[in-house]
Amino acid sequence: MKYVIYLLCLLFAANVCAAERPNILLLMAEDLSPRIGAFGDKVAVTPNLDKLASQGVRYTNTFTASGVCAPSRAAIITGMHAESFGGQHMRAYTEGPAKYYAVPQTDVKAFPELLRAAGYYTFNRNKLDYQFSNVRSGSGPFTIWDDDSSGEVDFTSLPKNKPFFGYVNYIGTHESGLFYKDRFPTSLGEIYTSIKQTMIHWDTEERVKPEDVTVPPYYPDTPLVRKDIARQYNNLITVDRQIGQLLEALDKSGLAQDTIVIWSTDHGDGLPRAKRELYDSGLHVPMIIRWPEKWKPADIEIGGASDRLISGVDFAPTILSLAGAALPSYLQGKAFNKNVSPEEQRQYVFASRDRIGNRPDRQRAVRDKRFKYIRSYNQQAGGFHLPYRDNLDSMQELWRLLEEGALNEHQQQWFKDRPEEMLFDTQVDPHELNNLVDDPQYADTLARLRQAYSHHQQRIIDLSDESEARMAQRFWPEGKQPRTSAPVFELHDNHLAISSRSEGASIGYRINDGPWRLYTESLILDAGDKVESKAVRYGWKESPVAEMTF
Repeated sequence: MKYVIYLLCLLFAANVCAAERPNILLLMAEDLSPRIGAFGDKVAVTPNLDKLASQGVRYTNTFTASGVCAPSRAAIITGMHAESFGGQHMRAYTEGPAKYYAVPQTDVKAFPELLRAAGYYTFNRNKLDYQFSNVRSGSGPFTIWDDDSSGEVDFTSLPKNKPFFGYVNYIGTHESGLFYKDRFPTSLGEIYTSIKQTMIHWDTEERVKPEDVTVPPYYPDTPLVRKDIARQYNNLITVDRQIGQLLEALDKSGLAQDTIVIWSTDHGDGLPRAKRELYDSGLHVPMIIRWPEKWKPADIEIGGASDRLISGVDFAPTILSLAGAALPSYLQGKAFNKNVSPEEQRQYVFASRDRIGNRPDRQRAVRDKRFKYIRSYNQQAGGFHLPYRDNLDSMQELWRLLEEGALNEHQQQWFKDRPEEMLFDTQVDPHELNNLVDDPQYADTLARLRQAYSHHQQRIIDLSDESEARMAQRFWPEGKQPRTSAPVFELHDNHLAISSRSEGASIGYRINDGPWRLYTESLILDAGDKVESKAVRYGWKESPVAEMTF
């Protein structure tokens, strides 16, 4: 009976919380720069995103913390720069000198887990990729999500007594959607990728033609290059339609008036000299937020735009703030939902690049609203043979023309060893082709951005100060993934406390074979209840399941 009363109290409290807190949807497309009609792109066919922008606010100065997916997503999910917790090297569990997952500091939690602890129902669709998980749904720490799966979102099946946070990923604009269009895939991996992307886009009309697109000056203007750029636009048509379908389902569910919708992308275009790079082509992303009237910040105008600087590490503190949850001290981002003076807003965004494939390449970037500074610790070319990227027809075209000596000075830049420092005026040089480091006219700007980078380095740990191999040894000694200790039960009267001897472990439990829940406080049980519990330290194996019957 006490257990029943306890549940009723929880349900009552959750209903109160659900009425006072918004639902939040984070919709994340892949590998896409601001090629959106509402952002001024006259080629884009994006009616649903344009409609969303008309109902919300465009954030025009949004930048990711990395130009490649896994480190960028690691920064989003933690609110920390990936290099500060070991997530900076691209997918270490499959690439690089050692196989390991990042193991964040013991107090670091993914922000959806913090939302879950605060009473939210959390769900993910289609992709994880946090550097302490695999790419696939179901591969990450089980404590982060109530529901982590693939497929469509059924809003009518979500719990009625809790607000929700949903993180929905759209892979149709991924770099792989540009592969194998003019040749037959030969390996099993290529065949799988080709089939997957064909299934995603099978009913999409290719409305953007190669002759419609604008070719950036760092590419040669050839049919193959134009074809890849046009494909990027046409793949976006699929994603735009899918987002429209999701928002229509949200409207039909009756939940739209209580749901904040955030749409963005994990980094820039999946094209050469964009994805993986610290140029704006790799970091600058679109973001739209639709604010229901009751949750709208006082300083925004519906259908308008904001030029405040936003970083990928700002998603976590912002969403936690919107949910009324506590903000952990380790967060390195700023909540951008607050109405603050321009002086209190973010003045700089920071980004990192480290090992890509099997090539170490440490770079760091700092940017204000106009100028970009890049520090390169490895003076080497950004354009190198990367098997995955070489599947692009445009990449093969670049290699062919480079070998023939047919690329001009700007087109060759990416293939030459870069200098230690680069400074760009993105207002007059949006493609970042003219390095101003040695121009005395910009000496003060250079000094200011150097100082901003120095202060950033003092504020956060940068684990790339040590080799990846040494860091991996600390995370997974002798290359073996540590295992989290099994939970320990302590019974006091009819209250069951659960703990783990592994410092920093998150704990889950279930009662009588029900769904797994996040453990946050002692449980009140009835006689005969069966309790199972397991724990996981991020980056380690899950513990064995502990079990007891009350």
